[in-house]
Amino acid sequence: MQKKVISIITPCYNEELSIVGCYETIRDLFATSLPNYELEHIFCDNASTDQTVPMLKELAARDPHVKIIVNSRNFGILKNTYNGVLAATGDAILLFMPVDLQDPPELIPTFVKHWESGYEIVYGIRGKREEPLALVAARKAYYRLLSRLTYVDYPPNVGDFQLVDRKVLDAMRRIEDAQPFMRLMTFDVGFRSIGVEYTWRARKQGKSANNLVHMFDQGLNGIISFSGAPMRAALLSGIIISFLSVAYAIGVFILALAGMIDSQHGIPTVIVALFFFGGVQLFFIGILGEYILAIYNQVRRRPLVIERERVNFDHERRADQP
Repeated sequence: MQKKVISIITPCYNEELSIVGCYETIRDLFATSLPNYELEHIFCDNASTDQTVPMLKELAARDPHVKIIVNSRNFGILKNTYNGVLAATGDAILLFMPVDLQDPPELIPTFVKHWESGYEIVYGIRGKREEPLALVAARKAYYRLLSRLTYVDYPPNVGDFQLVDRKVLDAMRRIEDAQPFMRLMTFDVGFRSIGVEYTWRARKQGKSANNLVHMFDQGLNGIISFSGAPMRAALLSGIIISFLSVAYAIGVFILALAGMIDSQHGIPTVIVALFFFGGVQLFFIGILGEYILAIYNQVRRRPLVIERERVNFDHERRADQP
């Protein structure tokens, strides 16, 4: 009987300190805890400038279960990871296994057990985080906001650490999104799901290339892609502010006619009002601009990434085969 294939997707960029440890951990896990499954470990390299790629090629030369996609340049972690997911041929796919193992690989057997019991989406819930309290609070606030704003039934504190069935990936392929946000795409397509809570661990070595600027961009992308709430908030705020402005103008006019205020001394009020409404308009124009940019990126239909090469992808089941 042919073994079922579990695909593991690991994006990387300048991770020479962590590559071997990640590979060995996943390899040993399958050898001991998942011996009845075949491993497909896809490393997606975002044009690393250190020894990451040579080290990966050395691993791939020894182990055919290791597959490599090397991009022509750095396309960002979201596109890089999703491109690797689309290349997966497994019966089930772990969408994201960080090379630094901050999401615990020892949960994979639990994920597989839930998958075999009939759940098409098994997602990890980051109940605790080993990081500074300020960053923990900011992340939790964002996830709660995203969960409330999006039209998708999305549980808070869930990242890309998810095991999905092949049918889920086939459904995700039908979503033509220029800025893929996987953690919500899985819930957008539906299917049965279950969560497993865990502790997100601190990075032990190396430095993450995903800085605050990148995280802000990714977070904004998630809200823009799966929620119309910002535009509706802008519309509602505009209506409220317009109503208050008219009410204020009528009130000032009545008080001026009654001689209760000196209409010639309203210059500070006018200046404050100009700055206030100018700031509000710029803010809402910025929101509108984000949606226009998302539309612009979508209609250009550019490829997710440009690949330099692939390693160990010969003589395999086609990625689009169900």
